[in-house]
Amino acid sequence: MKKRILTGITTTGIPHIGNYIGAIRPAIKLATETDESFFFLADYHSIIKNKNPSEIKSSVKNIALAWLCCGLDPEKTLFYKQSDVPEILELTWILNCVSSKGLMNRAHAYKAAISENELEPDKGINMGLFSYPILMAADILMFDSTHVPVGSDQIQHMEMTRDIAQRFNHLYKPILTVPESIIQDKEKVVPGIDGRKMSKSYNNVIPLLGTEKELKKSIMKIVTNSLEPGEPKDTDNCSVYELYKNFADENEVNEFKKSYEEGISWGEAKELLFSKINKELEPIRSSYNELVNNNDYINDVLSDGSKKARQIAEDKMSQIRDVIGITKIS
Repeated sequence: MKKRILTGITTTGIPHIGNYIGAIRPAIKLATETDESFFFLADYHSIIKNKNPSEIKSSVKNIALAWLCCGLDPEKTLFYKQSDVPEILELTWILNCVSSKGLMNRAHAYKAAISENELEPDKGINMGLFSYPILMAADILMFDSTHVPVGSDQIQHMEMTRDIAQRFNHLYKPILTVPESIIQDKEKVVPGIDGRKMSKSYNNVIPLLGTEKELKKSIMKIVTNSLEPGEPKDTDNCSVYELYKNFADENEVNEFKKSYEEGISWGEAKELLFSKINKELEPIRSSYNELVNNNDYINDVLSDGSKKARQIAEDKMSQIRDVIGITKIS
């Protein structure tokens, strides 16, 4: 059986270095090592929280462009928008009808949301948030994905997807592939400029697609201790060192660690980090600047991918309708 991976891409905001290290780079690398790969822009997922139509529309374009510039090859990876494959929503309803409410009650995101409400547990919670794991299951099961790269925070949702697939196969016929998880981050945290996890909500990110000047300015803002040049420095819990490790080979990391022991200044350490990151981002930035205003290219890539994805989805839905007893009148 061929290995087929599927990755959902959040369509909110602009990716930063943390997203690049933790999700974009490893996912693209995995795609080159796998028989088949499906990458989709999860725009229907985004409307659970985001009610700004123009922001959703622009984010889809910017996120797609970011992944393409980082090396996603649409000739080898099927790249499409979730909303361009309506069969996914049809499958979502079918899976709703075989999924227990008790299973959804246990979802971490839902439990976290109701824990913030004191008097009325479900205040402010929409059905999109509550049944999010079922839409995720439909995304995965529609394309017979064998493996799904996820962060550690999505492990529970993957287990729910497996439960839903097995329930469907038991009730009807074993036609849904039960997928395996590929844990990408293994609890890895990419530090931001203030030492906390890099996140737009903390306003501590290093930009991925900004200018060279913006990149350097962000890196120079990384918080360090007050040790002077010439004083030995500890690499433990050091954001500069942790970030450097993500862009350097083993020998370079060892040399960088040695320079800490010899008392490198923080300014010089940050310059070395900037040089290392900038070297990897230069071709990405160049590609982005070349394509950012080429709407035809982005539209053509997504249109082509969506057509191929929809053909697969139509064939799968035909099988699913048949086993549940819903058939077209000829």
